[in-house]
Amino acid sequence: MKFDLTGKTAIVTGGGSGIGKAIAKALAGNGAVVHIFDLKEEEAQEVVTEIKEVGDDAHAHACNVANEDQVMETVNSIGQKSAIDILVNNAGIAHIGNVENTSGADMDKVYQVNVKGVYHCIKAVIPYMKEKGGSIVNMASIGATVGIRDRFAYCMSKGAVLTMTYSVAKDYLGDNIRCNSISPGRVHTPFVDGYLKNNFPGEEEKMFEKLSKTQPIGRMGTPGEIADLALYLCSDEASFATGTDYPIDGGFIKLNGN
Repeated sequence: MKFDLTGKTAIVTGGGSGIGKAIAKALAGNGAVVHIFDLKEEEAQEVVTEIKEVGDDAHAHACNVANEDQVMETVNSIGQKSAIDILVNNAGIAHIGNVENTSGADMDKVYQVNVKGVYHCIKAVIPYMKEKGGSIVNMASIGATVGIRDRFAYCMSKGAVLTMTYSVAKDYLGDNIRCNSISPGRVHTPFVDGYLKNNFPGEEEKMFEKLSKTQPIGRMGTPGEIADLALYLCSDEASFATGTDYPIDGGFIKLNGN
């Protein structure tokens, strides 16, 4: 079986919903024991229940990736029982605003979760991965490569995720630790539905269609499509892939304006 992760232990941050949930289920469905880190332990536990109902293995952990001590404690509790083979840094928050209307507090909040959260998790797992190698997948964004209007703090944070990916990949080549990132375009998740409901009441369908068409392919992506790419990058089939960003964006980066 291709993408067989049997015997491997994976950590997926922000795995209680959306893209993270799809990734957790994809990894577990291919044999990995998946540990889901999420601020909302209830949501993480619901995903664990779904995974176990089909005979796969997963565990939920209440963990704030912005809290270094909490991350270290949670990762160590896993690493003391098994190797850690896979880390998917998916947890993140969004922010709307340009540089003028982004407050210092907004900037700090985005930085703490989207940048330091990734740093905390990578730093915690590296000592365990150095024993026999591993795969790290960071969730970047098209915003790391091209500017997105009114997403100043968010684009800043995802640019940092992208360059952290390159740095970690280079530093740990000799330890057989691969590090790649994924840059999704717009993906239809519960976050998108909530955003439209809160900001465009009564016009949700119209705005959904408008946002969908910003991808040249004419639609948003699905969490499952992102999860399939993550599954590949986490597997031994991707053993030649490291230090690379993988856009999955319906043509947004390369085809817009052409």
